[in-house]
Amino acid sequence: MSSRNKGICFIILSAFSFALMGACVRLAGDVPSIQKSFFRNLVAFFVALIMIVRSGDGFEIKKGNLGYMVLRATFGTMGILCNFYAVDHLVLSDASMLNKMSPFFVILFSFLLLKEKLKPAQAIAIFVAFIGSLFIIKPTFTNMELFPSVIGLCGGIGAGIAYAMVRILGQRGQKGSSVVLFFSGFSCIVTLPYLLLNYHPMTGTQMLALLGAGLAAAGGQFGITAAYYHAPAKEISIYDYSQIIFSTILGYFLFGQVPDKYSVLGYVIILAMAAWMFFYNKRPEEKE
Repeated sequence: MSSRNKGICFIILSAFSFALMGACVRLAGDVPSIQKSFFRNLVAFFVALIMIVRSGDGFEIKKGNLGYMVLRATFGTMGILCNFYAVDHLVLSDASMLNKMSPFFVILFSFLLLKEKLKPAQAIAIFVAFIGSLFIIKPTFTNMELFPSVIGLCGGIGAGIAYAMVRILGQRGQKGSSVVLFFSGFSCIVTLPYLLLNYHPMTGTQMLALLGAGLAAAGGQFGITAAYYHAPAKEISIYDYSQIIFSTILGYFLFGQVPDKYSVLGYVIILAMAAWMFFYNKRPEEKE
């Protein structure tokens, strides 16, 4: 399997993991969003730590990578907190739409920072997939306050910059497990003061839900890290939209949510663009 196809597989796995994480967060009920974020990252931290210990590689920040690690962790934490804030204060579909802007910011910052070229066909596919996502999410900004929507958009920007940093770290030889461990630990430290001052008692069911969210988040983090290690953002970012499909499936089985005809149309558009991108990117391999 080519490096590009590995990247595609990893980003789809990551999308499913993050969809599962979202379902678990929803199952956790009325726990404050920052507290949810802390436990999500705490579990991910220990998963990353166990994987590092078992692999025997140890935690290492390669020379010259500390700044990029801090940037990845800072903007990644910003993305999580802003997204959770948006989910708590906006219509869920609006918050999701703003968060799904992150792949576009990945491409933008990969172009600016990594000088990755963007082919016209790839730009068209990403744009059409974005239109498809609008059919699914059907955002309604009529009654939305400005501040929460700006925060939600900042979450998408933060995630986009964070994933661009992952790409840079991959090119500089930084191990993915160390990136995930550093990010998870950083996020826990940032949210710990709030947790100490505003802890909300949880039931056993809520704790299990957040444990599941943390495990799913760890899978998502490892998946997205591996994805951008293996392939440029412009070739795989579009597949991140499969998270919407996974979320809809989980929503149906867990919460009885049934997509309408516009959502189904969105699925068709996104899958069509994903298939087009796959075969478009595969052509050079066949020529070689």
